[in-house]
Amino acid sequence: MERLTLTGPHVRLEPLTRAHIEALAEASAAPDPMADPAIYSWTVVPQGIAEMTQYVETALAWQDAGTAVPFVVVRLSDNAVIGSTRYFNIERWLWPAGHPRHGSPYPDVCEIGWTWYSRPAIRSGANPEGKFLMLQHAFEQWKVLRVCLHTDSRNTRSQAAMERLGFQREGVIRAHKIAVDGVPRDSFRYSMTAAEWPEVKQRLMERVADNGARVGASIP
Repeated sequence: MERLTLTGPHVRLEPLTRAHIEALAEASAAPDPMADPAIYSWTVVPQGIAEMTQYVETALAWQDAGTAVPFVVVRLSDNAVIGSTRYFNIERWLWPAGHPRHGSPYPDVCEIGWTWYSRPAIRSGANPEGKFLMLQHAFEQWKVLRVCLHTDSRNTRSQAAMERLGFQREGVIRAHKIAVDGVPRDSFRYSMTAAEWPEVKQRLMERVADNGARVGASIP
C-alpha cells in the first residue's frame, strides 16, 4: 500500500514505522494514577515497549499485505506523538471489464480503526480532525464507496462519537472479536457512504475549526 501523510491545521497523520515505538509507548502510558479509568475501558491500547512493538509489527505486516495503512498522530504545535490509527480491511473489488472502476489502483471500501489517543489528547478534538483527514482522503482521493467503523456494543462513549461524526449504525455483529476484558464482544457496526460524505464533510469542517484551539494546545 502507498505511504500517506495527511496533514490538517492541528494534527499530522504520518506513516507508522518502528522508529515510533518508544514515543507511542510514552503516549499510551497514563500520566497520573488518578486518570479517568473509563477512558480505556473498551479500547485495546498497548502498554509498554513489548506490547507496542507487537502492535507496530502487526500493523506493518498488514501494510505489507496491502490490507492496511497505519499512522501515528502527531500534534503540530510541538510535534508530540499523541496516538495511532489506521485504514484496514481494505478491499478492491473485481469489477468487470468496461466498468469505470475496472483496473483502478485504489480501494473500493475500507474500515478505519485501531484508533487510540493519549489520555490528555482524548477530548482535545484531535480525533475528529484525524477522522476528517482520513475520510476526506478515502472519499475524495481513493473514491471509496463506503467507510466502516466498529465499536464494542458496551462502549456508549464511542458510539456517541461515531454518530456525532455522521456515521450511521447498521447493526450488531455478534461475538465479533475478543474484547479488552477478554470476552467475545458484540460489535456495533457503523458506516458512511460516498453519497453521504459531502454533507458530513461540511459539518466536520465546522467542528474541526471549533476544536482548533484545544487540539493545538501543548499538554505536558
